[in-house]
Amino acid sequence: MEIANSNALTHPGEFPKWKILNSTTIKLTAAMLMFMDHIHQMFVSFGAPLWLTMAGRPVFPLFLFASAESFYYTHSKKLYLKRLLFASWGMTIFTFILQNVVPNESVVLMNNAFSTFFVTGLYMQFWDWFAEGIQKKNSRQIIKSLFCCLIPFLCALPIFLVALLSADERIPFFVIRLLATISFLFPNIFLVEGGFAFVLLGVLFYIFRKHRGLQIAALLLLSAATYMVSGGFQWMMCLSAIPMALYNGERGASMKKFFYLFYPAHIGILYLISSAFA
Repeated sequence: MEIANSNALTHPGEFPKWKILNSTTIKLTAAMLMFMDHIHQMFVSFGAPLWLTMAGRPVFPLFLFASAESFYYTHSKKLYLKRLLFASWGMTIFTFILQNVVPNESVVLMNNAFSTFFVTGLYMQFWDWFAEGIQKKNSRQIIKSLFCCLIPFLCALPIFLVALLSADERIPFFVIRLLATISFLFPNIFLVEGGFAFVLLGVLFYIFRKHRGLQIAALLLLSAATYMVSGGFQWMMCLSAIPMALYNGERGASMKKFFYLFYPAHIGILYLISSAFA
């Protein structure tokens, strides 16, 4: 996943000694918790314990936190977004083929965190352009930022078209499903994994990246709001505040390719194992 390309290196002594986690260790922690969460997703029908998915609640905030750092320090924001878009397309096509070649009625693969990171990245870019336009009083820059802001909404138009076509009984279900899959190739604000709330959280992490306390406050507010609105245990994402507080601002080992490959690979392997015993 394109969530770890930060080149930030701090000077010795800039952070307290108890800040022991760099970007890579945070991502590896999130990857381990994500693996546990997806074990529950694939094997819930076999009685996988609930604590596995509870442990996965901090995953998205941690990856979004790392994404905010990565977007700020990346050498090319355009290339960053392009890689995420390609990864999102690949994940959509991969899960569509996998579910059609190896059907499993117990598991529905809607996993595509790449789309969430892409849309979040668009709004990070919007913030940069908008802030620059306001600072320099450049109306053209402001208009460009507003167009960037609208892209995730415009990309939702294909899925609404599919919804209209699905009401026509003359169109075969497989065609509707194929068109729906194609529409998912356009990451949009309404259908990204985790929803709009996580996109907003990622953008707030970016805006307040120099103010760790405000980042954690945004996380805690969203956790509290989630608990009040829907209950459940999604509020446990607030536990991601602990690794965030321990972050020392360093990049750590470069493992970008690992995270790009690990995400689809572990989902595919767990899905195939689950299907074999279904």
